[in-house]
Amino acid sequence: MRRSADIDALQHVLCAALGSRVPVCSLADLAGDTGAFVSLAPAALERPTLVGGGTPYNPTSPAPTPHALDALVRRAERLDVPQILVPNVRRSDDTRALRAAGFVPVAADTECVARLPGDVDEVLRNRVGADQLRDLRHRHHAASQEATWERVRLSELDGSPWARDAFVELHQRQAERFGGRRNPYNAAALEALVGGALADRTEMLVRRRKDTVVQVALLTVSHNGRGLYHLAQTTDLDDPAAGDLHVATPYQLYLDARRSGLDWVHLGRGDVHHKRRLGADLFVPLDHWLRAPDLAPAEEEEEGGLSHFAAPPVTGVPVPGPVRYRHRPRFDMVDLSSNTNPFLGAESHYPNLDTADLARTYLATVSKLPGHGDLAALGPDHVLFSSGAVDGAMLLLAALTSPGERACVTPPTFELYAHWAHLLRLPVVEVPLRGADLSELDTERILEADARVTILCDPSNPVGTRLDQTQVHDLIARSRGLVVIDEAYVEFSEKPSYAGLVEQHENLVVLRTLSKAWGLASARCGIVLARPGVIDSLRRVQLPFVFSDAAQHAVRDRLTNSQRALASIPLIRAERDRLATALDGHPAVDRVFPSEANFLMVRLHKHERVMEQLRGAGILVADTGHLVPDTCRISVGDRRANTALLRALSSAV
Repeated sequence: MRRSADIDALQHVLCAALGSRVPVCSLADLAGDTGAFVSLAPAALERPTLVGGGTPYNPTSPAPTPHALDALVRRAERLDVPQILVPNVRRSDDTRALRAAGFVPVAADTECVARLPGDVDEVLRNRVGADQLRDLRHRHHAASQEATWERVRLSELDGSPWARDAFVELHQRQAERFGGRRNPYNAAALEALVGGALADRTEMLVRRRKDTVVQVALLTVSHNGRGLYHLAQTTDLDDPAAGDLHVATPYQLYLDARRSGLDWVHLGRGDVHHKRRLGADLFVPLDHWLRAPDLAPAEEEEEGGLSHFAAPPVTGVPVPGPVRYRHRPRFDMVDLSSNTNPFLGAESHYPNLDTADLARTYLATVSKLPGHGDLAALGPDHVLFSSGAVDGAMLLLAALTSPGERACVTPPTFELYAHWAHLLRLPVVEVPLRGADLSELDTERILEADARVTILCDPSNPVGTRLDQTQVHDLIARSRGLVVIDEAYVEFSEKPSYAGLVEQHENLVVLRTLSKAWGLASARCGIVLARPGVIDSLRRVQLPFVFSDAAQHAVRDRLTNSQRALASIPLIRAERDRLATALDGHPAVDRVFPSEANFLMVRLHKHERVMEQLRGAGILVADTGHLVPDTCRISVGDRRANTALLRALSSAV
């Protein structure tokens, strides 16, 4: 919860649970949170502690202001309480005042939220995959056959005394099972909640099997009216269907939330992997902040520095305002900061800027591909989503070079590299590829150019060959400048990616795209993989909000439900090989270049005549004759399209 009045209400509930006028107890008494404090000295666990937040209830506590912290410290002094706890503060909050006041962070659980931008089943299929969705629906159906689903407003709880009694009893049994010395969800706490400021927004959720209550929870509507918080939940673990209930309840809450026009459900704190499988998509790390006599002051956190490759103008400007706060969740705020139209629905909101979880999904999915295992070692700070890989190249040149510094390209290659370099007033040095298959680098000439950035395309476009791996590794190791490798077509190759090496080499940047193998050209999603200092440099020049919510939705769906895309890759390879065999020795074709991409470059005997004949047959291929004489680049289509191409070529002889 982000409103101080709501936290004050939860403090009142905690006082009632403790039987005290003030929220003072030992850390060991805070059932459910003791795991975070196990590394502390026994004295710290048993020492009286003033609690300055809503723990042990699920919502987070906003980081206190300096004025609020001063009042909290003075209160502890008046009470002669030696220890102060500010629980469950989002790591993304501004915690400078806490550090300055001598508080020390203790890592807590992660806050997990399921956002619901549309139809529940479609959202979950996009987020957890079709198989997991089927499991959720199956468990929900099974639980619904066995147990009723009832929601009782707290203002009407007096009419349902059985629900009140079951809530207290189940929580007491849970506290005893897990060794809690106090039950913070006792009868007194419930009475305080019923009579407090949150009562009008809170309901008790009850599941009953016949006359036996097997699950109870408290749900509170957020102060901005857009979502639901879990204040507390417990299940009868002796019930045979307890496992299904844990899965079925969130699914039912999603359905109810959407029917009520709500946008999110707060799933409380817990294991990220488990909550992700239940549909959560926003994960916010939390810290407890503790001030105690025997704790050393917290060291100042060092902000990750920019890469030394950043251009001078970039080092002197901050990340653009909205992007600077991308890790600060706004789902439970009343957001009046963006000057948008409040009456026209979700489309009037700016796109989500926090793409950290989507980056994790990308890395986890792609790391399962052959030759990509090293990507599992990277994290969201190594990833930037761009508007296609070519936009990533433009950002690199804009952020990491200055006018007059050289850019090196290796023709024949993708022409937009040099195009952007010229626009940015960078002299372009061309060092052509060598060898019969145009797959060899002239490493010494590239190094002699002493370029600020060298851009390689591997697999090559327009040729389709992979560059010599030994030469690429040698260039990365010896170059003083950046080496950028565009791997737009690497999924079609059986050789490994270079992406997993970015953590080992500060001067290595890898560009990827979802336009090719992943079939999302319309979503315009490129990926830059690099050291965090490079990624931070790019954020300073990237336009905010270029990655639309629709594109993010499409990307997550394709990555989460990747079977169809991955199954298409061997089909394309097989059709590429069939087409290459048919073209090899064809009367109109002089040579078919080897390819590890989803296209073939061919040299034609009568280039102009064949190109004219293909256009006349309604077939469009890329004319690459200006890059490699007498050639064209043919994308691998489906069998029908490829057969049409072969027929048109035969008529051109």
